[in-house]
Amino acid sequence: MRALGIILAGGNSSRMHELSNKRAIAAMPVAGSYRAIDFALSNMSNSHVQKVAVLTQYNSRSLNEHLSSSKWWDFGRKQGGLFVFPPTITNDNGFWYRGTADAIAQNLVFLRNCHEPYVVIASGDCVYKLDYNKVLEYHIEKKADITVVTKEISNSDELARFGIVEISEDGRITDFQEKPLSPTGNLVSTGIYVIRRRQLIELMEQAAAEERFDFVKDILIRYKDVKNIYSYQMDTYWSNIASVESYYRTNMDFLNKDIRNYFYKEYPDVYSKIDDLPPAKYNPGAVVKNSLVSSGCIINGVVENSVLFKKIYVGNNCTIKNCVILNDVHIGDNTYLENCIVESRDTIRPNSRHVGEDGKIKIVVEKNDRFPLG
Repeated sequence: MRALGIILAGGNSSRMHELSNKRAIAAMPVAGSYRAIDFALSNMSNSHVQKVAVLTQYNSRSLNEHLSSSKWWDFGRKQGGLFVFPPTITNDNGFWYRGTADAIAQNLVFLRNCHEPYVVIASGDCVYKLDYNKVLEYHIEKKADITVVTKEISNSDELARFGIVEISEDGRITDFQEKPLSPTGNLVSTGIYVIRRRQLIELMEQAAAEERFDFVKDILIRYKDVKNIYSYQMDTYWSNIASVESYYRTNMDFLNKDIRNYFYKEYPDVYSKIDDLPPAKYNPGAVVKNSLVSSGCIINGVVENSVLFKKIYVGNNCTIKNCVILNDVHIGDNTYLENCIVESRDTIRPNSRHVGEDGKIKIVVEKNDRFPLG
């Protein structure tokens, strides 16, 4: 593909509450076996984008560990590769990334040293599959300056989190409202863009000179009447996980057979870093219904309509309903969990009870020492 990739993975969101206290949103576990950034990386690899830069910043330790080898996404090449760029203090710059445009502007040396004519920019906090080649073909066909991938959202409660796009009959973006309080439409920007590399460099240089730091406000909205900015509409599954409710709902979507098969069994595949773990073990008396149980789990109790990530121990006489249990959790005997997200490496004491009331999701973070499994 005649493009290089940039994945924006440095952001944080207060909407994630305690879940983002120790990891970047792009490093959030998704669907039992993945991290959120795996979807953007896999799309890059499957679209034959051979050179990808990941811009990290907030709580990036676990994300950097996940990206420590490029082989999982087949970026380990003599030509191209996977590059991780955290903020760097230099003689000319003493700032962290102050926004999405500033993150790109601080890495212009990388863009200048590349030779690919186009750039695919994606965010690291979305779950989807997309062939970026089709977006590039559309971009060239429309003679666009910037192409924004968009998606119609049916859940009106979610709209205020996104940029709302209005388009003309030929697909050109005529209006762009960033996170409006009263959205007038349901076509949202997915945070995926295609732009010519030289033009991106020019726009970033101009934005940096004027101390403008946000890609949406200072590029898309500011230039919407000057540049030809077009919308490429997705018609397949897409979800942004940057709030507790959307994160919970996205994981629960994988209990839907059609969505699970779309990501797990349909070409192209989604890739991730592999852990050498034994298959899940179901002891006598365990009851599991409509749940996703990952490798390394040991189940003794009842699990219904839940997503269990890797290395989870469920004790005797436990009941888990409508829950998302993150990696490496020990759940003590006689525990009842319903409508919860349990943080990774937690130890839930025996005889505990945690229930999300009134349709709300409860985040369980137990700040106690890890008890031995034996």
